[in-house]
Amino acid sequence: MIASAELRVGEVSGLLLRPKDARLLYVLAHGAGAGMRHPFLESISQRLAEQGIATLRYQFPYMERRSRRPDPPAVAAATVRAAVAEAARIAPDLPLVAGGKSFGGRMTSTAQAEEPLPGVRGLVFLGFPLHPPGRPDDKRAEHLAHVQVPMLFLQGTRDDFAALKLLQPLVKGLGERATLHLVEGGDHSFRVLTKSGRSEGEVMGEVVSTIVEWADGLS
Repeated sequence: MIASAELRVGEVSGLLLRPKDARLLYVLAHGAGAGMRHPFLESISQRLAEQGIATLRYQFPYMERRSRRPDPPAVAAATVRAAVAEAARIAPDLPLVAGGKSFGGRMTSTAQAEEPLPGVRGLVFLGFPLHPPGRPDDKRAEHLAHVQVPMLFLQGTRDDFAALKLLQPLVKGLGERATLHLVEGGDHSFRVLTKSGRSEGEVMGEVVSTIVEWADGLS
């Protein structure tokens, strides 16, 4: 059985999805352009729940206000911190990992780099936004050098927010604490071309199984 609940995380909304056999809780932030109810996050959360991983999705303040402009990094990082604190409160028996889709993942790592998030054992990035499309640069990732917990980067090979010629050496430079999993043919949202012969379900299954295997390897 999977328990779901709506709640308040500080001054924003959250959605907890916890299977009866949960062994881990993923504090999951949304991307810049869509909130916590986006079908991608809904699918990830459901599939993780089927594998025994609970999720706490939450809104950033700008999305709660239905604004199109993302919050400043300080506000976003404070929201991440509040969400992690709420996760620890509502599920004190579960180990925590944190991260999210694109902007949400980067704001989670920003918060972790500034000051370790209490109880968080690792970070999971669903398409790390290394740079804007067409403007390859790795300055957005400089803070990752200050993150000392394990990190999992899930990235499509067609992701125009992360040139592989920059991302691969960056992850390698982070040492053993960073793992990069490439989704062949995937874009920033892990969508693949029809000619790949792979279905959306197959790709999502790959993403989820990678998260589960990595999370089960955390000590």
